[in-house]
Amino acid sequence: MPVPWFLLSLALGRSPVVLSLERLVGPQDATHCSPGLSCRLWDSDILCLPGDIVPAPGPVLAPTHLQTELVLRCQKETDCDLCLRVAVHLAVHGHWEEPEDEEKFGGAADSGVEEPRNASLQAQVVLSFQAYPTARCVLLEVQVPAALVQFGQSVGSVVYDCFEAALGSEVRIWSYTQPRYEKELNHTQQLPDCRGLEVWNSIPSCWALPWLNVSADGDNVHLVLNVSEEQHFGLSLYWNQTGPQIITLNHTDLVPCLCIQVWPLEPDSVRTNICPFREDPRAHQNLWQAARLQLLTLQSWLLDAPCSLPAEAALCWRAPGGDPCQPLVPPLSWENVTVDKVLEFPLLKGHPNLCVQVNSSEKLQLQECLWADSLGPLKDDVLLLETRGPQDNRSLCALEPSGCTSLPSKASTRAARLGEYLLQDLQSGQCLQLWDDDLGALWACPMDKYIHKRWALVWLACLLFAAALSLILLLKKDHAKAAARGRAALLLYSADDSGFERLVGALASALCQLPLRVAVDLWSRRELSAQGPVAWFHAQRRQTLQEGGVVVLLFSPGAVALCSEWLQDGVSGPGAHGPHDAFRASLSCVLPDFLQGRAPGSYVGACFDRLLHPDAVPALFRTVPVFTLPSQLPDFLGALQQPRAPRSGRLQERAEQVSRALQPALDSYFHPPGTPAPGRGVGPGAGPGAGDGT
Repeated sequence: MPVPWFLLSLALGRSPVVLSLERLVGPQDATHCSPGLSCRLWDSDILCLPGDIVPAPGPVLAPTHLQTELVLRCQKETDCDLCLRVAVHLAVHGHWEEPEDEEKFGGAADSGVEEPRNASLQAQVVLSFQAYPTARCVLLEVQVPAALVQFGQSVGSVVYDCFEAALGSEVRIWSYTQPRYEKELNHTQQLPDCRGLEVWNSIPSCWALPWLNVSADGDNVHLVLNVSEEQHFGLSLYWNQTGPQIITLNHTDLVPCLCIQVWPLEPDSVRTNICPFREDPRAHQNLWQAARLQLLTLQSWLLDAPCSLPAEAALCWRAPGGDPCQPLVPPLSWENVTVDKVLEFPLLKGHPNLCVQVNSSEKLQLQECLWADSLGPLKDDVLLLETRGPQDNRSLCALEPSGCTSLPSKASTRAARLGEYLLQDLQSGQCLQLWDDDLGALWACPMDKYIHKRWALVWLACLLFAAALSLILLLKKDHAKAAARGRAALLLYSADDSGFERLVGALASALCQLPLRVAVDLWSRRELSAQGPVAWFHAQRRQTLQEGGVVVLLFSPGAVALCSEWLQDGVSGPGAHGPHDAFRASLSCVLPDFLQGRAPGSYVGACFDRLLHPDAVPALFRTVPVFTLPSQLPDFLGALQQPRAPRSGRLQERAEQVSRALQPALDSYFHPPGTPAPGRGVGPGAGPGAGDGT
């Protein structure tokens, strides 16, 4: 029978591996050295100033090795502190310099030089300690008799008792002579916490160790502190990821990296840390409910979650109709995921049917179709998997819910029946290539035209019925019902960069949730490529204006630059635009409407806060209202309504709905993680303050 979720006990007793330490009595530091050596400790600490290395005048004492040992310094039996004993091993380095007269004439050295060779050696050895938040330096004087002076040989050691440091802290130690003849020695010592000591009951700061216990009452958790009435204590719950912070212990807030900290309110007390929810299934469930996937560019994305966790991700293909998303492994592979770290998939193009699956512990935890916001809803496309073998051999199969159907095939599936047409589309370039490498490729081929052919008579009957029904309804509708149908809106923009295109796609998707029928070239790339930008825009503009719709000019630094170029030269530079740049192509039709005064009532301008100030828009285009988004969303949505439609009382509510849908795209555009915001500082009117006012 599984153990109930909150029936857990926190074992805060002693660790099975413990240390038994020597006890020192008294508060004073002390020093002692090997037999034959003499040493003493200076009465006070010194400044920690190693100075530069200087040449040795002859034989000198130099530290060669540091050795540490943990001890207890006790005022009484139950009042001890952890202390670090350090032994510095010394050796004689260097040699006597030969006098110049002896080298030049071969004579004996002056009798005054012989005397130092038989003298003892002295040294001032510095020990430097650093353990947050404490740092100190002590000076040890050591003297070695002449009889022990052997060049290059160890002469013994000097021991310092002792440096007090907090439990669980890291102590860094340096040793050098004063003056300094050689590079200093260094050593790092990690001190144990209360659970690693056999004598924890002798250290007051460890007395909190057995206090804490956890019990459950339904969905509530009780922290039980078994302390005496006269004992004061502190308690903190903190996120192990970001440092200590006070929180409310609610069962929906529990995640694997949530830890508990407890300590007595005494000077330099040690805090005991436990993380009891690391393996708790409900805590892992809460973690994945809070996790989110965020698309940064066409290829890059990241996983945002409260805790670090082992996970792996892969792409999958989701077809319309509610079928499960099918992992594209192989040909692609699973990739390890790190929280809040930018990851990349080797895609050539995005597609709304491509989704990301995140698995942890061999279980699907998260799935999001990241490209749907910018590329529109799911499409009825077929995904073709191309496998390449040796000698240019290749095979193709179509991904379906039942598996991957080889093409051509005599199976009874939809892809098998249309296999010949799919192969023709692939050879004629009508399929979109999503991925490519030496082993294979992925292609998305449209299926809508084949469905129309197969069901032509059925569609014709439905269209005739719909036309008759529409005619009847149009005859009966009043103006208010016609307005409720939704006004047509054609959205024009300059494709400054991919980040701005995603921002435009998010705005268009948000406006579609209102009674508006939005047309934008992002969702019509296939028609745009087939017709050409000028023909496509001319048809869309004519249809929109004939239906009483509105053309929205979305200004950006790139759009302002193009407008200024047209106003100055009357024509755009050849070869300066891409195959899908409908904004540049549209200027030849838009400018006459403004020059001849036909724009008011049919055109509306807009720009994004912080990207462009309305004053940067050329004066000719300010003959129609220009709104800044999202600060002027209510007025912007009001301008998109039918000209004679009554102003809706829900306009503010709809503006808040659009603002909420637009905010993640704005945050991603202006503050992408780890990279400067794209599009800022480009063109007239751009800058940090652009768009602050109208």
